[in-house]
Amino acid sequence: MLSPKRVKYRKRQKGKMRGLSFRGSTVSFGEFGLQSTECGWLTSRQIEAGRVALTRHVKRGGQVWIRVFPDKPISKKPAETRMGKGKPPPDHWVAIVKPGRVIYELEGVPEDVAREAMRRCSHKLGFATTFVLRNEVL
Repeated sequence: MLSPKRVKYRKRQKGKMRGLSFRGSTVSFGEFGLQSTECGWLTSRQIEAGRVALTRHVKRGGQVWIRVFPDKPISKKPAETRMGKGKPPPDHWVAIVKPGRVIYELEGVPEDVAREAMRRCSHKLGFATTFVLRNEVL
């Protein structure tokens, strides 16, 4: 799973997911992309599951880029724990995804194969996405 080697602060606040994503909203590296249309947290497990679904469908042909990185720690208390006693330690890592953010990019395969691969990949994520081409925006 993806996680940062080191961070400045071990625990972070939840924050808000308002507005659109302006950075990373265009297909920069490949020919095809998977762009989010909703906001949400993308866990490192979801990122890896989507990558596996992509590479398996294209039969390890073409090249895949992952455009998000999980750099936000999420804390979780154990089940049946009483209130209080401070904030628990980090449990897993997530990437914050806003509408318009390109999550995966792909090149080196025909468009119909890429479209099906991105469709399978989108089922692994927790929010709505759309298939985009290189010079096309949401």
